Amino acid sequence: MDLRQLRYFVAVAATRNFTRAAEQMHIAQPPLSRQIQLLEEELGVQLIQRNSRPVRLTEAGRQFHEQSLQVLQRVEQMKTSARQTGHNQRQSITVAYVASTLYGGLPMLVRTFRQRYPDTDIHLVDLNSVQQINELKAGRIDLGFGRIRSRDTSVARLVLREERLVLAVPPSSPLAASSGPISLKEIAQQRLLVFPKEPRPSFADHVLGLLHDQGVQLAEVHEVRELQAALGLVAAEMGVCIVPTASRIRSDLVYRLISDEQATSPIILSHRLNDDSWYIPAIKQLIVEMYAQNPPWLDLGMSALPGVQPSDALGVSPPAESKAPKRPGKTAKKR
Repeated sequence: MDLRQLRYFVAVAATRNFTRAAEQMHIAQPPLSRQIQLLEEELGVQLIQRNSRPVRLTEAGRQFHEQSLQVLQRVEQMKTSARQTGHNQRQSITVAYVASTLYGGLPMLVRTFRQRYPDTDIHLVDLNSVQQINELKAGRIDLGFGRIRSRDTSVARLVLREERLVLAVPPSSPLAASSGPISLKEIAQQRLLVFPKEPRPSFADHVLGLLHDQGVQLAEVHEVRELQAALGLVAAEMGVCIVPTASRIRSDLVYRLISDEQATSPIILSHRLNDDSWYIPAIKQLIVEMYAQNPPWLDLGMSALPGVQPSDALGVSPPAESKAPKRPGKTAKKR
């Protein structure tokens, strides 16, 4: 098996046609078909169903396709990294986030990372949790901070904390008469605003699942594209909305903590499985150090950390003994 065979296979998977794949790879079709046949013989499984138009991947082919994309992307990263190191160029990483994490620790984490590793550029991309998994597998992002649990075995996930949820209500609502905790069952027959509208599954499904588990019947569910729109509609007295604690961004609303123990939303760090890039332990180390400072956004009364110490869960040393991982070929500059 060689990289050429993987590239040929990925081209066929993308075009669903041997002729177009050969044109894309600038070779004749027979040699391309022969290389994929040799690949299947080496693996001992059929990767492509050739008796359909367009051609289709078998179950083994779909799994092998995902892994092939990761291998090819990793090769490109290795080439880029070697060139950057050889030419003393800056390295860059791409981090995806869901919007609600911007109101928590992500800005502090990014700011600290840039201070600790000034020779590495960090690019931020706004993607929902489902999109993050797909982009990780395709190699277009390096890390993701999301809220939806995934069962994809090609992505490693780590729950950083469980953030409590609050109900946002307009001041005119009867539910705003008290500022104390409220149960999910008390939201029955309300007009609920959920976000994001798409793609699914999303935080909206997480919220609706919590209410369904409690047998809560709603008067109406209205889907909106983003958090800011949902809170804006609450301010317009169009309904109520359940949001993470850190997302209490409008001062003209009343926020009530949801008392149900299960009413939390995880903050999940995701990266490709078996990715040994230096920045993964570096990011984890910075998170441990951030949590140790107990910043206002962490609000331990509104969050639940993993049952073990954060440093144990993240697989790094506690702050008192911490040593920042160094970028290969570089010495972290002090400021």
